[in-house]
Amino acid sequence: MGDRERNKKRLLELLQAAGTGNAHCADCGAADPDWASYKLGVFICLNCCGVHRNFPDISKVKSVRLDFWDDSIVEFMTRNGNLRVKAKFEARVPAFYYIPQANDCLVLKEQWIRAKYERREFMADGEAISLPGNREGFLWKRGRNNSQFLRRRFVLLAREGLLKYYTKEEGKSPKAVISIKDLNATFQTEKIGHPHGLQITYRGDSHVRNLFVYHESGKEIVDWFNALRAARLQYLKMAFPELPESELVPFLTRNYLKQGFMEKTGPKQREPFKKRWFALDSHERRLLYYKNPLDAFEQGQVFLGNNEQGYEVYGDLPKGIRGNRWKAGLTIVTPERRFVLTCPNEKEQQEWLESLRGVLSSPLTPLSRLSLPQCRQPCEKRGDMLSSSRKLLAQALASGAQRRISVFGKVQTEQVTPDSPLGETLVPFESDRYKHELS
Repeated sequence: MGDRERNKKRLLELLQAAGTGNAHCADCGAADPDWASYKLGVFICLNCCGVHRNFPDISKVKSVRLDFWDDSIVEFMTRNGNLRVKAKFEARVPAFYYIPQANDCLVLKEQWIRAKYERREFMADGEAISLPGNREGFLWKRGRNNSQFLRRRFVLLAREGLLKYYTKEEGKSPKAVISIKDLNATFQTEKIGHPHGLQITYRGDSHVRNLFVYHESGKEIVDWFNALRAARLQYLKMAFPELPESELVPFLTRNYLKQGFMEKTGPKQREPFKKRWFALDSHERRLLYYKNPLDAFEQGQVFLGNNEQGYEVYGDLPKGIRGNRWKAGLTIVTPERRFVLTCPNEKEQQEWLESLRGVLSSPLTPLSRLSLPQCRQPCEKRGDMLSSSRKLLAQALASGAQRRISVFGKVQTEQVTPDSPLGETLVPFESDRYKHELS
C-alpha cells in the first residue's frame, strides 16, 4: 500500500475514532465531514471549509478523500482532533452566544468561525467576556407597506429590556418601543433576499409585527443578533430565577420549525381556498399565516395546545371538501374549530404533519405559557373571535369550570362567573360534548 492510500485510511479511521468528536464538523456539527483544516487540526464540512478558505493565514484546508496528505500532517491531525481544538478555542463561549448548526445560514457560520479562530474571542487566556449591554446603530429596514429598505436608527436598552427604532437619525421620539419579553430574532436570508437578512418579531396589542432588517457587515448584524439574545437572557433570568440557565437558553431566540405556502379555507369550510404563507413557531405554539412571506402583520394565527387538550392534526381533508389547486390535505382540529389546509405536494404535507405532530405531542411548559396569546381563536375577524369566546364562556358556566390565572407558571384558580373576562384561561372542563382549555 502506498503512502497516499495508507494516509487516507488513517484519516478515515480518525474520523470515526471514539472520543475525538471528529465524526461531526468542528464548527457547525454537520455529520460525516469530508474536509479538514490541517493548520488547526480539525475536521470540517464542505460549507465551513468555504469559510476557512477565506483566511489562509489562520487555516489551510484539504479534502480527506481527494488530496494528498504527508505523514507529518496526518500525525498533526492525530495529536489534535475536534474535541481537543474545541476545548482550546471554545473554552469560554457565553451562554447567550448563538452557536450555528448545520442548517443555519452562512453569515452565522462565518462569524462564529472568525470569532473562534481569527479573533480568538473564547479562549481561556483571553479578556473576560461581559454581557453586550446597550447597543446603538443603523440597520436597513424594509418598509411596512412597500419593499423599499430605509436606513433606521436602532437602540437596545438591555437593562430596561427595550428595543427602539427611529425613522429620523436624530429623532427623539421612537417609531416603536419593543419589549424584550415579546421579541424574537431569526435570520431569514432567503426570504428577505439578503445574505445578512434578520427578521425581528414581536407581539403587539392584537397582532404579531415583523421587522425585516439587514446590515452590510456580517459581523455587525450577528453582533446585533447576539446582543438581543443577551438582553433576552437577562430578562428570563429575572422572570424565572428558579430555572437553571441551561433551560433558559433555548428560549432566547428561535427559528421557525417549518415555513411555506399552503392554501386554506374559512371557518365554514365552504369558502374558496386561498394561498397563504404559514410559519410554525414551536416555542410559542402558534401557526401564523400571512398573505405574503414579507408581510408586516399576520392575517391570523392558530394556537396549538397538546393532544391531551383535544388538539389533533390529520393528513387528509374532511369528507366532501376538495382543495382548489393542491390536493394533499391537512386538517388541524382544535377545541373551537377545524382548520382545513392543502399543501403543494405530498412531501410538503408529510413535513407539515411531522412538525405539527411534534408540537401537539409536547407538554406546555412554564416558559411556553409565558408567551401564550391572549386569545387562542384565530384572529381572522374580531367579531367572530368575541362571539366564539362568549359561547365558550357560556359552556364553562354550564359545566362549573374554573378560571385560571397564570403568572410565570404559578397558577391560581377561581370559579367562573358571568362577569369573568373573555379571553382568560379556563381550567380544562368536560361537558357532554366539549372539553376545552381556553384563554
